[in-house]
Amino acid sequence: MTPATKQPCVYILASRPNGTLYVGVTSQLTAWVWQHRNDVVEGFTRKYGVHTLVWYERHETMEGAILREKQLKAGSRKRKTDLIERMNPRWQDLYEQIL
Repeated sequence: MTPATKQPCVYILASRPNGTLYVGVTSQLTAWVWQHRNDVVEGFTRKYGVHTLVWYERHETMEGAILREKQLKAGSRKRKTDLIERMNPRWQDLYEQIL
């Protein structure tokens, strides 16, 4: 993996529009979302079918991304859905954008 492919990101996956949400952080967004989509890793996203990338935000540092992830996880569902709808009002899958 080259340094250019690593970029700290916070992301939100959804099971469907206004469905179950998952907030995560990674330095390899494309690879990690692919793993969620293909149920490679056991856990929440596999159990609840949370596979659609509906929001993401790039960060300069992993520390900044982790702080943002914690902020989002501590926030209300309404704050998360408002954030998604500002970037992606139709809750479309953004996976193709990040390839």
